[in-house]
Amino acid sequence: MSEGITKTAARNIFFGGTIFFFVIFVALTVHSHWYIVNVSTDSSTLNDSVARGKHVWEKNSCINCHTIFGEGAYFAPEVGKVWIKFGGADDPEMGKEVLKAWMEAMPTGIEGRRQMPQFNLTDQEHEDLAAFFEWVSRVDTKGWPPQPDE
Repeated sequence: MSEGITKTAARNIFFGGTIFFFVIFVALTVHSHWYIVNVSTDSSTLNDSVARGKHVWEKNSCINCHTIFGEGAYFAPEVGKVWIKFGGADDPEMGKEVLKAWMEAMPTGIEGRRQMPQFNLTDQEHEDLAAFFEWVSRVDTKGWPPQPDE
């Protein structure tokens, strides 16, 4: 009758499996990093204005209400979709004007309606935020976040 697996064989299987899966994990991590840097990030249009716009986004804690790539609160629209909705994908100058006018008109003062705070951004901050929104709207998210059927 067989006595089963020996302690040495069990230890070798454990360590061998641990090393194998660690190598797989590292390889997938390296591949993901390579893919993000070389394929999915539009680094050719990533400029100082986009970086400053991201800083405006972070400084005003926009993620507390809006989502970006599906991350954040679901109180207000997805940032990439906002730029497209405001017409920025077709006419960036019009998108900037609509975004600025929208933000300056907030809050509306309508009781019981969710409202965006007035941030009193400078013209440069509006330009930079629009550049950030435009850049975000062009990132290929492979359909993420999923949208409900309309």
